[in-house]
Amino acid sequence: MGPGARLAALLVLLELGVGDPAAAAGREDTFSALTSVARALAPERRLLGTLRRYLRGEEARLRDLTRFYDKVLSLHEDLKIPVVNPLLAFTLIKRLQSDWRNVVHSLEATENIRALKDGYEKVEQDLPAFEDLEGAARALMRLQDVYMLNVKGLAQGVFQRVTGSSITDLYSPRQLFSLTADDCFQVGKVAYDTGDYYHAIPWLEEAVSLFRRSYGEWKTEDEASLEDALDYLAFACYQVGNVSCALSLSREFLVYSPDNKRMARNVLKYERLLAENGHLMAAETAIQRPNVPHLQTRDTYEGLCQTLGSQPTHYQIPSLYCSYETNSSPYLLLQPARKEVIHLRPLVALYHDFVSDEEAQKIRELAEPWLQRSVVASGEKQLQVEYRISKSAWLKDTVDPVLVTLDRRIAALTGLDIQPPYAEYLQVVNYGIGGHYEPHFDHATSPSSPLYKMKSGNRVATLMIYLSSVEAGGATAFIYGNFSVPVVKWPTSGYTSMDRNSEDPAAPILKTETLADGSLSPKPARSQSQGQRGADPPEGRPPAREDLE
Repeated sequence: MGPGARLAALLVLLELGVGDPAAAAGREDTFSALTSVARALAPERRLLGTLRRYLRGEEARLRDLTRFYDKVLSLHEDLKIPVVNPLLAFTLIKRLQSDWRNVVHSLEATENIRALKDGYEKVEQDLPAFEDLEGAARALMRLQDVYMLNVKGLAQGVFQRVTGSSITDLYSPRQLFSLTADDCFQVGKVAYDTGDYYHAIPWLEEAVSLFRRSYGEWKTEDEASLEDALDYLAFACYQVGNVSCALSLSREFLVYSPDNKRMARNVLKYERLLAENGHLMAAETAIQRPNVPHLQTRDTYEGLCQTLGSQPTHYQIPSLYCSYETNSSPYLLLQPARKEVIHLRPLVALYHDFVSDEEAQKIRELAEPWLQRSVVASGEKQLQVEYRISKSAWLKDTVDPVLVTLDRRIAALTGLDIQPPYAEYLQVVNYGIGGHYEPHFDHATSPSSPLYKMKSGNRVATLMIYLSSVEAGGATAFIYGNFSVPVVKWPTSGYTSMDRNSEDPAAPILKTETLADGSLSPKPARSQSQGQRGADPPEGRPPAREDLE
Protein backbone atom coordinates (compact mmCIF):
# COMPACT_ATOMS: atom_id res chain seq x y z
CA MET A 1 0.00 0.00 0.00
CA GLY A 2 1.51 3.31 -1.12
CA PRO A 3 1.90 6.55 0.86
CA GLY A 4 -1.16 8.09 -0.78
CA ALA A 5 -3.36 5.17 0.18
CA ARG A 6 -1.84 5.21 3.63
CA LEU A 7 -2.81 8.84 4.09
CA ALA A 8 -6.26 8.22 2.67
CA ALA A 9 -6.72 5.49 5.24
CA LEU A 10 -6.84 8.11 7.97
CA LEU A 11 -9.53 10.48 6.76
CA VAL A 12 -12.67 11.19 8.74
CA LEU A 13 -16.54 11.03 8.84
CA LEU A 14 -18.92 13.61 10.47
CA GLU A 15 -22.74 14.50 10.63
CA LEU A 16 -24.75 17.78 10.73
CA GLY A 17 -28.00 18.37 12.63
CA VAL A 18 -30.81 20.09 10.75
CA GLY A 19 -33.92 21.72 12.20
CA ASP A 20 -35.11 22.24 15.73
CA PRO A 21 -33.40 19.95 18.30
CA ALA A 22 -36.45 19.69 20.55
CA ALA A 23 -38.70 18.82 17.63
CA ALA A 24 -36.20 16.28 16.36
CA ALA A 25 -36.01 14.59 19.76
CA GLY A 26 -39.79 14.55 20.05
CA ARG A 27 -40.21 12.68 16.78
CA GLU A 28 -37.73 9.95 17.56
CA ASP A 29 -38.06 6.52 19.09
CA THR A 30 -36.53 5.57 22.42
CA PHE A 31 -34.85 2.17 22.02
CA SER A 32 -32.42 3.11 19.21
CA ALA A 33 -30.11 5.31 21.34
CA LEU A 34 -29.06 5.01 24.95
CA THR A 35 -29.30 8.78 25.39
CA SER A 36 -33.02 8.45 24.60
CA VAL A 37 -33.33 5.55 27.02
CA ALA A 38 -31.67 7.70 29.69
CA ARG A 39 -34.14 10.52 28.98
CA ALA A 40 -36.99 8.09 29.60
CA LEU A 41 -35.97 8.08 33.27
CA ALA A 42 -37.35 11.62 33.68
CA PRO A 43 -41.03 10.83 32.96
CA GLU A 44 -40.80 7.73 35.15
CA ARG A 45 -39.53 9.90 38.01
CA ARG A 46 -42.57 12.13 37.51
CA LEU A 47 -44.80 9.06 37.54
CA LEU A 48 -43.15 7.94 40.77
CA GLY A 49 -44.02 11.31 42.30
CA THR A 50 -47.62 10.94 41.15
CA LEU A 51 -47.83 7.41 42.55
CA ARG A 52 -46.29 8.54 45.86
CA ARG A 53 -48.98 11.22 46.25
CA TYR A 54 -51.66 8.64 45.39
CA LEU A 55 -50.29 6.20 47.97
CA ARG A 56 -50.24 8.89 50.66
CA GLY A 57 -53.82 9.79 49.86
CA GLU A 58 -54.86 6.13 49.93
CA GLU A 59 -52.99 5.56 53.19
CA ALA A 60 -54.88 8.45 54.77
CA ARG A 61 -58.16 7.11 53.38
CA LEU A 62 -57.43 3.60 54.65
CA ARG A 63 -56.51 4.94 58.08
CA ASP A 64 -59.89 6.63 58.20
CA LEU A 65 -61.63 3.44 57.05
CA THR A 66 -59.78 1.53 59.76
CA ARG A 67 -61.00 4.06 62.32
CA PHE A 68 -64.59 3.56 61.13
CA TYR A 69 -64.20 -0.23 61.20
CA ASP A 70 -62.78 -0.23 64.73
CA LYS A 71 -65.56 2.07 65.95
CA VAL A 72 -68.35 -0.14 64.60
CA LEU A 73 -66.57 -3.35 65.64
CA SER A 74 -66.35 -2.12 69.22
CA LEU A 75 -70.14 -1.81 69.28
CA HIS A 76 -70.50 -5.45 68.18
CA GLU A 77 -68.05 -6.92 70.67
CA ASP A 78 -70.92 -7.35 73.11
CA LEU A 79 -73.37 -9.73 71.49
CA LYS A 80 -76.17 -8.10 73.47
CA ILE A 81 -76.02 -4.58 72.09
CA PRO A 82 -78.32 -2.41 74.23
CA VAL A 83 -80.46 -1.15 71.33
CA VAL A 84 -82.97 0.03 73.87
CA ASN A 85 -80.69 3.01 74.24
CA PRO A 86 -82.31 5.50 71.86
CA LEU A 87 -78.91 7.02 71.02
CA LEU A 88 -77.45 3.67 70.00
CA ALA A 89 -80.59 2.81 68.09
CA PHE A 90 -80.41 6.10 66.23
CA THR A 91 -76.74 5.69 65.30
CA LEU A 92 -77.33 2.10 64.13
CA ILE A 93 -80.06 3.24 61.77
CA LYS A 94 -77.95 6.19 60.61
CA ARG A 95 -74.95 3.95 59.92
CA LEU A 96 -76.98 1.51 57.86
CA GLN A 97 -78.92 4.19 56.00
CA SER A 98 -76.15 6.74 55.46
CA ASP A 99 -72.68 6.02 56.83
CA TRP A 100 -72.08 2.73 55.02
CA ARG A 101 -73.23 4.23 51.72
CA ASN A 102 -70.79 7.11 52.16
CA VAL A 103 -67.97 4.67 52.93
CA VAL A 104 -68.70 2.47 49.92
CA HIS A 105 -69.16 5.38 47.52
CA SER A 106 -66.42 7.54 48.96
CA LEU A 107 -65.48 10.42 46.67
CA GLU A 108 -62.03 10.45 48.20
CA ALA A 109 -61.16 7.13 46.55
CA THR A 110 -62.42 8.43 43.21
CA GLU A 111 -60.44 11.64 43.57
CA ASN A 112 -57.27 9.77 44.43
CA ILE A 113 -57.47 7.49 41.41
CA ARG A 114 -58.43 10.43 39.18
CA ALA A 115 -55.33 12.32 40.30
CA LEU A 116 -53.22 9.24 39.52
CA LYS A 117 -54.70 8.96 36.03
CA ASP A 118 -54.27 12.71 35.41
CA GLY A 119 -50.61 12.47 36.38
CA TYR A 120 -50.11 9.61 33.94
CA GLU A 121 -51.87 11.44 31.12
CA LYS A 122 -49.60 14.48 31.58
CA VAL A 123 -46.48 12.44 30.79
CA GLU A 124 -48.06 9.92 28.44
CA GLN A 125 -46.80 11.69 25.31
CA ASP A 126 -43.23 11.40 26.62
CA LEU A 127 -43.43 7.65 27.22
CA PRO A 128 -42.01 5.00 24.88
CA ALA A 129 -44.41 3.68 22.25
CA PHE A 130 -45.22 0.03 21.67
CA GLU A 131 -42.70 0.10 18.81
CA ASP A 132 -40.03 0.85 21.42
CA LEU A 133 -41.05 -2.22 23.42
CA GLU A 134 -40.78 -4.29 20.24
CA GLY A 135 -37.39 -2.77 19.42
CA ALA A 136 -36.06 -3.37 22.93
CA ALA A 137 -37.29 -6.99 22.85
CA ARG A 138 -35.62 -7.59 19.49
CA ALA A 139 -32.44 -6.09 20.94
CA LEU A 140 -32.41 -8.76 23.66
CA MET A 141 -32.88 -11.42 20.99
CA ARG A 142 -30.01 -9.90 18.98
CA LEU A 143 -27.69 -10.06 21.98
CA GLN A 144 -28.90 -13.60 22.63
CA ASP A 145 -27.94 -14.62 19.08
CA VAL A 146 -24.70 -12.73 18.49
CA TYR A 147 -23.14 -13.57 21.84
CA MET A 148 -24.81 -17.00 22.22
CA LEU A 149 -26.43 -16.01 25.50
CA ASN A 150 -28.61 -18.41 27.46
CA VAL A 151 -32.23 -17.22 27.88
CA LYS A 152 -32.55 -18.65 31.38
CA GLY A 153 -29.33 -16.88 32.35
CA LEU A 154 -30.54 -13.60 30.86
CA ALA A 155 -33.77 -13.88 32.80
CA GLN A 156 -31.68 -14.21 35.96
CA GLY A 157 -29.59 -11.16 35.00
CA VAL A 158 -26.52 -13.18 34.00
CA PHE A 159 -24.73 -12.60 30.68
CA GLN A 160 -23.10 -15.95 29.97
CA ARG A 161 -22.19 -17.67 26.74
CA VAL A 162 -22.95 -21.37 27.03
CA THR A 163 -21.32 -23.64 24.45
CA GLY A 164 -21.60 -27.30 25.40
CA SER A 165 -20.09 -27.66 28.86
CA SER A 166 -18.19 -24.38 28.57
CA ILE A 167 -19.57 -21.26 30.27
CA THR A 168 -18.05 -17.83 29.65
CA ASP A 169 -19.00 -14.69 31.59
CA LEU A 170 -19.27 -11.85 29.05
CA TYR A 171 -20.48 -9.09 31.32
CA SER A 172 -20.91 -8.83 35.07
CA PRO A 173 -23.31 -6.02 36.03
CA ARG A 174 -22.55 -4.09 39.19
CA GLN A 175 -26.14 -4.77 40.27
CA LEU A 176 -27.84 -8.05 39.41
CA PHE A 177 -31.25 -7.42 37.82
CA SER A 178 -33.52 -10.28 36.86
CA LEU A 179 -36.59 -10.36 34.60
CA THR A 180 -40.09 -11.22 35.75
CA ALA A 181 -42.38 -13.78 34.17
CA ASP A 182 -44.30 -10.96 32.48
CA ASP A 183 -41.03 -9.48 31.13
CA CYS A 184 -40.09 -12.81 29.53
CA PHE A 185 -43.61 -13.21 28.17
CA GLN A 186 -43.47 -9.84 26.43
CA VAL A 187 -40.15 -10.69 24.74
CA GLY A 188 -41.53 -14.03 23.61
CA LYS A 189 -44.75 -12.45 22.37
CA VAL A 190 -42.86 -9.95 20.18
CA ALA A 191 -41.13 -12.87 18.48
CA TYR A 192 -44.37 -14.89 18.34
CA ASP A 193 -46.26 -12.06 16.63
CA THR A 194 -43.75 -12.08 13.75
CA GLY A 195 -43.77 -15.86 13.40
CA ASP A 196 -40.29 -16.13 14.89
CA TYR A 197 -40.79 -19.28 16.96
CA TYR A 198 -37.02 -19.85 17.26
CA HIS A 199 -36.87 -16.95 19.71
CA ALA A 200 -40.46 -17.09 20.95
CA ILE A 201 -40.31 -20.61 22.40
CA PRO A 202 -37.35 -20.24 24.83
CA TRP A 203 -38.64 -16.90 26.13
CA LEU A 204 -42.19 -18.25 26.55
CA GLU A 205 -40.82 -21.38 28.23
CA GLU A 206 -39.01 -19.19 30.74
CA ALA A 207 -42.19 -17.14 31.25
CA VAL A 208 -44.17 -20.32 31.95
CA SER A 209 -41.53 -21.53 34.39
CA LEU A 210 -41.56 -18.24 36.32
CA PHE A 211 -45.36 -17.96 36.30
CA ARG A 212 -45.63 -21.48 37.72
CA ARG A 213 -43.42 -20.53 40.67
CA SER A 214 -45.52 -17.48 41.52
CA TYR A 215 -48.95 -18.84 40.64
CA GLY A 216 -51.61 -17.32 42.84
CA GLU A 217 -49.66 -14.13 43.43
CA TRP A 218 -51.22 -11.01 41.95
CA LYS A 219 -49.06 -8.20 40.53
CA THR A 220 -50.82 -5.04 39.44
CA GLU A 221 -48.30 -4.24 36.71
CA ASP A 222 -48.42 -7.63 34.94
CA GLU A 223 -50.28 -7.81 31.65
CA ALA A 224 -50.01 -11.59 31.22
CA SER A 225 -50.71 -14.66 33.34
CA LEU A 226 -49.68 -18.31 33.42
CA GLU A 227 -52.68 -19.12 31.23
CA ASP A 228 -51.55 -16.57 28.61
CA ALA A 229 -48.01 -17.95 28.54
CA LEU A 230 -49.25 -21.55 28.24
CA ASP A 231 -51.63 -20.52 25.45
CA TYR A 232 -48.94 -18.83 23.36
CA LEU A 233 -46.31 -21.47 24.01
CA ALA A 234 -48.64 -24.33 23.14
CA PHE A 235 -49.50 -22.87 19.75
CA ALA A 236 -45.85 -21.96 19.07
CA CYS A 237 -44.89 -25.60 19.71
CA TYR A 238 -47.66 -26.73 17.37
CA GLN A 239 -46.43 -24.35 14.67
CA VAL A 240 -42.96 -25.92 14.70
CA GLY A 241 -44.38 -29.45 14.64
CA ASN A 242 -44.02 -30.39 18.31
CA VAL A 243 -47.60 -31.54 18.76
CA SER A 244 -46.83 -33.63 21.86
CA CYS A 245 -45.56 -30.55 23.71
CA ALA A 246 -48.52 -28.50 22.47
CA LEU A 247 -50.92 -31.11 23.84
CA SER A 248 -49.22 -31.25 27.24
CA LEU A 249 -49.26 -27.46 27.61
CA SER A 250 -52.88 -27.22 26.47
CA ARG A 251 -53.94 -29.80 29.04
CA GLU A 252 -52.14 -27.82 31.74
CA PHE A 253 -53.99 -24.70 30.57
CA LEU A 254 -57.33 -26.46 31.09
CA VAL A 255 -56.38 -27.27 34.68
CA TYR A 256 -56.39 -23.52 35.41
CA SER A 257 -59.16 -22.56 32.98
CA PRO A 258 -61.39 -25.64 32.47
CA ASP A 259 -64.21 -23.72 30.80
CA ASN A 260 -62.13 -22.50 27.85
CA LYS A 261 -63.82 -24.10 24.85
CA ARG A 262 -61.18 -23.05 22.32
CA MET A 263 -58.43 -24.79 24.25
CA ALA A 264 -60.61 -27.86 24.71
CA ARG A 265 -61.04 -28.05 20.92
CA ASN A 266 -57.26 -27.69 20.50
CA VAL A 267 -56.66 -30.61 22.85
CA LEU A 268 -58.98 -32.80 20.77
CA LYS A 269 -57.19 -31.71 17.61
CA TYR A 270 -53.73 -32.46 19.03
CA GLU A 271 -54.87 -35.85 20.30
CA ARG A 272 -56.23 -36.73 16.87
CA LEU A 273 -53.04 -35.63 15.13
CA LEU A 274 -50.91 -37.73 17.45
CA ALA A 275 -53.19 -40.75 17.01
CA GLU A 276 -52.94 -40.47 13.23
CA ASN A 277 -49.27 -39.50 12.93
CA GLY A 278 -47.79 -40.19 16.35
CA HIS A 279 -44.44 -41.43 15.01
CA LEU A 280 -43.96 -38.11 13.16
CA MET A 281 -45.24 -35.62 15.72
CA ALA A 282 -44.27 -36.92 19.13
CA ALA A 283 -40.57 -36.08 18.82
CA GLU A 284 -39.17 -32.66 19.57
CA THR A 285 -38.46 -30.71 16.40
CA ALA A 286 -35.23 -28.79 15.82
CA ILE A 287 -36.05 -25.16 15.03
CA GLN A 288 -33.95 -23.34 12.47
CA ARG A 289 -32.85 -19.83 13.43
CA PRO A 290 -34.29 -17.31 10.96
CA ASN A 291 -31.86 -15.19 8.95
CA VAL A 292 -34.18 -12.22 8.67
CA PRO A 293 -31.70 -9.82 7.00
CA HIS A 294 -30.54 -12.56 4.59
CA LEU A 295 -26.95 -11.84 5.57
CA GLN A 296 -24.53 -14.22 3.84
CA THR A 297 -21.67 -13.27 6.16
CA ARG A 298 -23.69 -13.62 9.37
CA ASP A 299 -21.63 -16.43 10.88
CA THR A 300 -18.35 -14.60 10.23
CA TYR A 301 -19.78 -11.36 11.59
CA GLU A 302 -21.06 -12.95 14.77
CA GLY A 303 -17.87 -14.93 15.25
CA LEU A 304 -15.81 -11.73 15.12
CA CYS A 305 -18.21 -10.01 17.52
CA GLN A 306 -17.88 -12.90 19.96
CA THR A 307 -14.10 -12.58 20.08
CA LEU A 308 -14.60 -9.06 21.50
CA GLY A 309 -11.60 -7.75 19.54
CA SER A 310 -9.34 -10.11 17.67
CA GLN A 311 -6.62 -8.02 16.05
CA PRO A 312 -3.41 -10.02 15.59
CA THR A 313 -0.57 -9.64 18.06
CA HIS A 314 2.69 -8.07 16.97
CA TYR A 315 4.85 -11.07 17.64
CA GLN A 316 2.70 -13.10 15.26
CA ILE A 317 2.98 -10.55 12.42
CA PRO A 318 6.32 -8.73 12.62
CA SER A 319 5.29 -6.12 10.02
CA LEU A 320 2.80 -4.63 12.49
CA TYR A 321 4.28 -1.94 14.68
CA CYS A 322 3.74 0.97 17.07
CA SER A 323 5.26 4.42 16.59
CA TYR A 324 4.99 8.11 17.41
CA GLU A 325 3.58 9.87 14.34
CA THR A 326 4.17 13.52 13.41
CA ASN A 327 3.65 13.31 9.63
CA SER A 328 6.23 16.14 9.45
CA SER A 329 3.62 18.50 10.83
CA PRO A 330 4.66 21.23 13.30
CA TYR A 331 1.26 20.75 14.95
CA LEU A 332 2.32 17.28 16.14
CA LEU A 333 5.97 17.90 16.99
CA LEU A 334 5.44 18.52 20.70
CA GLN A 335 2.75 15.87 21.08
CA PRO A 336 3.08 13.14 18.43
CA ALA A 337 0.21 10.79 17.76
CA ARG A 338 0.61 7.35 19.34
CA LYS A 339 0.09 5.03 16.38
CA GLU A 340 -0.57 1.29 16.49
CA VAL A 341 -0.87 -0.49 13.13
CA ILE A 342 -3.17 -3.44 13.67
CA HIS A 343 -3.79 -4.56 10.07
CA LEU A 344 -2.09 -3.99 6.73
CA ARG A 345 -4.73 -4.81 4.16
CA PRO A 346 -6.97 -3.07 4.62
CA LEU A 347 -4.71 -0.63 6.43
CA VAL A 348 -6.16 -0.13 9.92
CA ALA A 349 -4.38 1.88 12.60
CA LEU A 350 -5.29 2.95 16.12
CA TYR A 351 -4.19 6.36 17.41
CA HIS A 352 -4.34 6.21 21.18
CA ASP A 353 -5.51 9.15 23.33
CA PHE A 354 -6.44 11.06 20.20
CA VAL A 355 -8.97 13.18 22.09
CA SER A 356 -9.04 14.24 25.72
CA ASP A 357 -11.80 13.47 28.24
CA GLU A 358 -12.95 17.08 28.04
CA GLU A 359 -13.09 17.05 24.22
CA ALA A 360 -15.05 13.79 24.15
CA GLN A 361 -17.51 15.14 26.70
CA LYS A 362 -17.95 18.36 24.75
CA ILE A 363 -18.62 16.54 21.48
CA ARG A 364 -21.24 14.38 23.19
CA GLU A 365 -22.93 17.46 24.66
CA LEU A 366 -22.98 19.22 21.28
CA ALA A 367 -24.46 16.23 19.48
CA GLU A 368 -27.03 15.08 22.04
CA PRO A 369 -29.83 17.56 21.17
CA TRP A 370 -29.56 16.73 17.46
CA LEU A 371 -29.61 12.95 17.59
CA GLN A 372 -32.11 11.36 15.22
CA ARG A 373 -32.64 7.77 14.11
CA SER A 374 -29.84 6.66 11.80
CA VAL A 375 -30.78 5.78 8.25
CA VAL A 376 -29.16 3.98 5.34
CA ALA A 377 -29.13 4.81 1.65
CA SER A 378 -31.09 2.45 -0.57
CA GLY A 379 -30.95 3.87 -4.07
CA GLU A 380 -32.23 7.43 -3.77
CA LYS A 381 -34.15 6.73 -0.55
CA GLN A 382 -33.05 6.97 3.04
CA LEU A 383 -34.54 4.27 5.24
CA GLN A 384 -34.69 3.31 8.90
CA VAL A 385 -33.76 -0.36 9.04
CA GLU A 386 -33.51 -3.13 11.62
CA TYR A 387 -29.88 -3.84 10.76
CA ARG A 388 -28.79 -0.36 11.87
CA ILE A 389 -29.93 0.55 15.39
CA SER A 390 -28.54 3.91 16.49
CA LYS A 391 -29.12 7.65 16.37
CA SER A 392 -26.84 10.11 14.62
CA ALA A 393 -26.10 13.82 14.52
CA TRP A 394 -23.98 15.82 12.07
CA LEU A 395 -21.85 18.65 13.51
CA LYS A 396 -20.19 21.49 11.61
CA ASP A 397 -16.87 22.76 12.91
CA THR A 398 -18.47 26.20 13.26
CA VAL A 399 -20.55 24.88 16.15
CA ASP A 400 -17.73 25.02 18.68
CA PRO A 401 -13.95 25.71 18.81
CA VAL A 402 -13.39 22.13 20.04
CA LEU A 403 -14.42 20.86 16.61
CA VAL A 404 -12.05 23.30 14.90
CA THR A 405 -9.19 22.01 17.05
CA LEU A 406 -10.15 18.42 16.26
CA ASP A 407 -10.20 19.15 12.52
CA ARG A 408 -6.72 20.67 12.70
CA ARG A 409 -5.41 17.61 14.54
CA ILE A 410 -6.91 15.26 11.94
CA ALA A 411 -5.55 17.33 9.07
CA ALA A 412 -2.08 17.36 10.62
CA LEU A 413 -2.17 13.60 11.08
CA THR A 414 -3.37 12.80 7.56
CA GLY A 415 -1.79 15.66 5.61
CA LEU A 416 -5.11 16.15 3.87
CA ASP A 417 -7.63 18.98 3.69
CA ILE A 418 -10.70 17.75 5.56
CA GLN A 419 -12.79 20.89 5.17
CA PRO A 420 -15.87 20.74 2.94
CA PRO A 421 -16.08 20.14 0.03
CA TYR A 422 -13.23 17.69 0.59
CA ALA A 423 -14.68 15.91 3.61
CA GLU A 424 -17.99 15.43 5.35
CA TYR A 425 -18.94 16.91 8.68
CA LEU A 426 -18.49 15.09 11.96
CA GLN A 427 -21.06 12.34 12.50
CA VAL A 428 -21.70 11.45 16.13
CA VAL A 429 -23.42 8.09 16.59
CA ASN A 430 -25.11 6.82 19.74
CA TYR A 431 -26.06 3.16 19.73
CA GLY A 432 -29.21 1.93 21.45
CA ILE A 433 -30.18 -1.20 23.38
CA GLY A 434 -28.15 -3.95 21.73
CA GLY A 435 -27.34 -1.30 19.11
CA HIS A 436 -25.45 -2.46 16.05
CA TYR A 437 -24.76 -1.90 12.37
CA GLU A 438 -24.58 -5.10 10.40
CA PRO A 439 -21.94 -5.55 7.63
CA HIS A 440 -21.92 -2.65 5.22
CA PHE A 441 -19.60 -0.55 3.10
CA ASP A 442 -19.00 3.04 4.14
CA HIS A 443 -18.62 4.06 0.48
CA ALA A 444 -21.42 4.00 -2.07
CA THR A 445 -21.70 0.82 -4.15
CA SER A 446 -24.65 1.79 -6.35
CA PRO A 447 -24.69 4.40 -9.16
CA SER A 448 -28.12 5.45 -7.90
CA SER A 449 -26.64 6.63 -4.61
CA PRO A 450 -27.24 10.31 -3.74
CA LEU A 451 -23.45 10.66 -3.64
CA TYR A 452 -23.36 10.44 -7.40
CA LYS A 453 -26.44 12.57 -7.90
CA MET A 454 -24.82 15.34 -5.87
CA LYS A 455 -21.54 14.99 -7.80
CA SER A 456 -19.82 14.92 -4.45
CA GLY A 457 -17.55 11.99 -5.17
CA ASN A 458 -17.34 8.72 -3.29
CA ARG A 459 -15.99 8.13 0.18
CA VAL A 460 -12.44 6.84 0.15
CA ALA A 461 -11.52 6.41 3.82
CA THR A 462 -12.90 6.48 7.34
CA LEU A 463 -11.57 7.75 10.64
CA MET A 464 -13.47 6.87 13.82
CA ILE A 465 -13.08 8.34 17.30
CA TYR A 466 -14.38 6.33 20.23
CA LEU A 467 -16.13 8.77 22.57
CA SER A 468 -16.74 6.23 25.30
CA SER A 469 -15.62 2.85 26.47
CA VAL A 470 -17.90 -0.15 26.96
CA GLU A 471 -17.78 -3.02 29.41
CA ALA A 472 -18.73 -5.68 26.87
CA GLY A 473 -19.31 -5.96 23.14
CA GLY A 474 -19.16 -3.11 20.65
CA ALA A 475 -16.21 -4.27 18.55
CA THR A 476 -15.78 -3.11 14.95
CA ALA A 477 -15.54 -6.23 12.79
CA PHE A 478 -13.89 -6.36 9.37
CA ILE A 479 -15.64 -9.27 7.67
CA TYR A 480 -13.32 -9.97 4.73
CA GLY A 481 -10.20 -9.06 6.70
CA ASN A 482 -11.35 -11.59 9.33
CA PHE A 483 -10.48 -9.50 12.37
CA SER A 484 -12.19 -7.11 14.78
CA VAL A 485 -11.12 -4.07 16.76
CA PRO A 486 -12.34 -3.68 20.35
CA VAL A 487 -13.51 -0.43 21.89
CA VAL A 488 -10.57 1.30 23.62
CA LYS A 489 -10.95 4.53 25.57
CA TRP A 490 -10.49 7.66 23.46
CA PRO A 491 -8.57 6.26 20.49
CA THR A 492 -9.22 6.94 16.84
CA SER A 493 -8.97 4.31 14.14
CA GLY A 494 -8.57 4.88 10.44
CA TYR A 495 -9.07 2.56 7.50
CA THR A 496 -9.56 2.69 3.74
CA SER A 497 -13.16 2.48 2.60
CA MET A 498 -13.10 1.70 -1.13
CA ASP A 499 -11.84 -1.82 -0.55
CA ARG A 500 -13.88 -5.01 -0.35
CA ASN A 501 -11.91 -5.90 2.76
CA SER A 502 -13.19 -2.84 4.59
CA GLU A 503 -16.77 -3.97 5.13
CA ASP A 504 -17.18 -2.94 8.77
CA PRO A 505 -20.13 -3.88 10.96
CA ALA A 506 -20.53 -2.64 14.50
CA ALA A 507 -21.10 -5.50 16.93
CA PRO A 508 -24.12 -5.19 19.24
CA ILE A 509 -23.45 -3.42 22.53
CA LEU A 510 -23.83 -5.62 25.59
CA LYS A 511 -23.33 -2.74 27.98
CA THR A 512 -22.40 0.93 27.73
CA GLU A 513 -22.65 4.00 29.92
CA THR A 514 -25.38 6.60 29.68
CA LEU A 515 -24.73 10.21 28.75
CA ALA A 516 -25.08 11.27 32.37
CA ASP A 517 -22.24 8.95 33.32
CA GLY A 518 -19.94 10.60 30.83
CA SER A 519 -20.37 8.70 27.60
CA LEU A 520 -22.47 8.99 24.53
CA SER A 521 -21.52 6.48 21.92
CA PRO A 522 -20.22 2.98 22.35
CA LYS A 523 -19.24 3.29 18.73
CA PRO A 524 -17.21 6.31 17.71
CA ALA A 525 -17.86 9.72 16.40
CA ARG A 526 -17.04 9.07 12.78
CA SER A 527 -15.72 11.33 10.10
CA GLN A 528 -15.46 10.41 6.46
CA SER A 529 -13.62 11.89 3.56
CA GLN A 530 -14.78 12.10 -0.01
CA GLY A 531 -13.82 13.94 -3.14
CA GLN A 532 -16.57 16.54 -2.94
CA ARG A 533 -18.92 17.78 -0.25
CA GLY A 534 -21.81 15.52 0.67
CA ALA A 535 -24.19 15.06 3.57
CA ASP A 536 -25.91 11.75 2.89
CA PRO A 537 -25.75 8.93 5.46
CA PRO A 538 -23.39 5.96 5.09
CA GLU A 539 -24.30 3.49 2.36
CA GLY A 540 -26.53 0.70 3.60
CA ARG A 541 -26.14 -2.98 2.88
CA PRO A 542 -23.27 -4.62 0.97
CA PRO A 543 -23.97 -6.36 -2.34
CA ALA A 544 -24.84 -9.52 -0.42
CA ARG A 545 -27.97 -7.66 0.71
CA GLU A 546 -30.81 -7.87 -1.74
CA ASP A 547 -32.04 -4.28 -1.88
CA LEU A 548 -28.78 -2.34 -2.26
CA GLU A 549 -28.17 -2.38 -6.00
